[in-house]
Amino acid sequence: MYASDGQRSPGGKLLLAILIGMALAIPIFMVWALVYDRQNQSNEARVSITEGWGGPQVMSGPVLVIPYKQLVSEKTETNGKPVVRTRTIDKELALDPEAIDIASKMKPELRERSIYRAVVYDASAKGSARFAFPADLARYGVDPATLELNRAELRFGLSDPRGLGANPSVKLDGRTAGGGQGSGFFAFVDASTLRAKSLVIEFDYELRGNSSVALEPRGGDIHWQVASSWPHPSFGGGFLPGNRTISGKGFDADYRIGNLSLGRTLVSTTDKGTTILGASLDQAMAEVPPDASSEPPAASSSEIASIGLIQPVDLYSQVDRATKYGFLFIGFTFMALLMFDIIGGVRVSAVEYLLMGAAIVLFFVLLLAFAEVIGFTPAYVVASAAIAGLNTAYSAAVLGSWKRGYVIGGLLIGLYAVLYILLGLEAFSLLIGSILLFAALAGVMYATRRIDWSGTAKTEPAA
Repeated sequence: MYASDGQRSPGGKLLLAILIGMALAIPIFMVWALVYDRQNQSNEARVSITEGWGGPQVMSGPVLVIPYKQLVSEKTETNGKPVVRTRTIDKELALDPEAIDIASKMKPELRERSIYRAVVYDASAKGSARFAFPADLARYGVDPATLELNRAELRFGLSDPRGLGANPSVKLDGRTAGGGQGSGFFAFVDASTLRAKSLVIEFDYELRGNSSVALEPRGGDIHWQVASSWPHPSFGGGFLPGNRTISGKGFDADYRIGNLSLGRTLVSTTDKGTTILGASLDQAMAEVPPDASSEPPAASSSEIASIGLIQPVDLYSQVDRATKYGFLFIGFTFMALLMFDIIGGVRVSAVEYLLMGAAIVLFFVLLLAFAEVIGFTPAYVVASAAIAGLNTAYSAAVLGSWKRGYVIGGLLIGLYAVLYILLGLEAFSLLIGSILLFAALAGVMYATRRIDWSGTAKTEPAA
């Protein structure tokens, strides 16, 4: 630990720098926790901003639901003898459309509260659907003669009915059908003509939501067109648009989905009163992340087509990634101080290491605090300039020379510049970081190649 002259040996100074660097790991981890906490507060604030407006919306339907009667035979025993009883139960036939065409327009709005922002939208869904009986209806155990076509319902599902607009319109043969609202809305229709020909309906409704909009495709041939002025869409779910255009003025997306890719038939039967669209919407909503504004909406195994209105720069993830390079900043700065100490003969105490390391940790706190107010890039410039200036002035006093202080300042400015580039080149950050570390290690090894780290022999100056 100590050389023959009573001073710390180079190896002892290196060990001291390492121990102080390890101690600074505690405040770095505290900064990570702070970023996580502020991100949770931001998510809670976004929920509060959009409360009452409507959540991430998943649309479904229309589905034509037709009530019918079915005879059921039951075997029982009476006085030890088997008896067959027959009773009539109420059932419902759910018929998905053969073809459906939907055109949606989204009008986004960025709402703010204090330093937090959330994306909400008004949207419309206008289109038509064609229904027809399958040729093999009997194989589903349904007698066409028992179908009560004059009591049919058209049901439209919406994951958050609070966002449904007033007076949704459903028309059959040009006539508006009356209905009501449930988990979405429904309309009463007389589908008697379905025995002879296809049934074509038109619909038009408005909805409100936030963060994302999605469609649960049901039908034989689904065509969904979406247009919006939001320039940063994120397409997710199990289905992606076949054609899309994205520009600074917004985006257009065109989906074409066939029934074979859905893995279900157009016909299903249920007991009367069973929820047809609600259960599927609950499952679809479970696949939409709670913070759809910053994450891709839904996984590839999802059965929905989803579009997220994301904010392109998630400052919390950027600050989190930057904080992970904190050890790199401390290591490079301490190594420069160590070189001045060992090679330049300027003594650097443990307190001076600690204070300069604390300033580097403070950079990430400043970055987070300013980024929430003025944005990530301006905050990065302000925080890096403040800490680089502070450490330059302090190291000039410690090392006894402004020239040496400028070396430390230049090193920090270079590190901040490299870090900013790494944050922008996520795919190549590991490669670039590894090359820089290799170059730094090679430089340190060259500069210290003639140093007696144990201090038992006279240290020769580096060439």
